[in-house]
Amino acid sequence: MTMRNKLALLLVLPALASCGMLPGQDRQGTGGEEKQAVAQPSTPPAATGTPTAEPTEASPSAGELTAITSRKIKHDDNTLRIDITQLKRSGKIVTLTWTVTNLDTDGSWYVGANLGSDVLDYTTSAVSLIDPVNGKRYRVARNGAGEDAACVCSRVNQHLKPGGGLEMYAVYGAPPTDITKVNVEMADLGVFNDVPVS
Repeated sequence: MTMRNKLALLLVLPALASCGMLPGQDRQGTGGEEKQAVAQPSTPPAATGTPTAEPTEASPSAGELTAITSRKIKHDDNTLRIDITQLKRSGKIVTLTWTVTNLDTDGSWYVGANLGSDVLDYTTSAVSLIDPVNGKRYRVARNGAGEDAACVCSRVNQHLKPGGGLEMYAVYGAPPTDITKVNVEMADLGVFNDVPVS
C-alpha cells in the first residue's frame, strides 16, 4: 500500500465512524424503542424509493420474491395492494421487504410521508415490527445515535401511476430466535399479523 493510499484510508475511517457506518455499533432508541442493530445488510434489497416524480414500475424478474402475505386497501381514494415479500433474519438484524402497487386505472398515489415518522419524513421509518409474545415493538434501525441519524430504510417521495409498483425495505434489530412470527405495522396503511421470520 502506497503512502498516498494509507493517508486516504486514515482520512476516511474517522468519517465513517462519525456516520455510524462502522460495524458493531449499536444505538439505544428513544420513546420505548428496543436496542437496534445499525449495521446495514451486506446485500440490501435492489430497489429502494428515490426522490423522483416518476414511479418505479413493478417488473417481474427471475429472482423476484413471491408474497408471504398480501392485502388490498383503500388509501386516499386509491386502491392499493401491499405484498410483504420477505422478513429475513441475518445475525442480529432482520430485513423487511414489501411492494406497494397502485391498482387504480386512473389517478396516481403519492407515497410521500405515508410511511414516515412525521409529515416531512419521506422514508419508511414508521413501519415497525411487533413481537406479540414478549410485548415489544422494534423500530427501524438508524445509522447513528443523534436526532439526525438516518433510518436504514427506503427513501420515498414519488407518485405511483396506475399499475405502478414500488419495492421498499426497512432493517431492524432481530427479535429473539424463538420468535418465528411478528406483526408488521405499516403506519396508516394497517397491520399485518403473524408474518413469518425466515
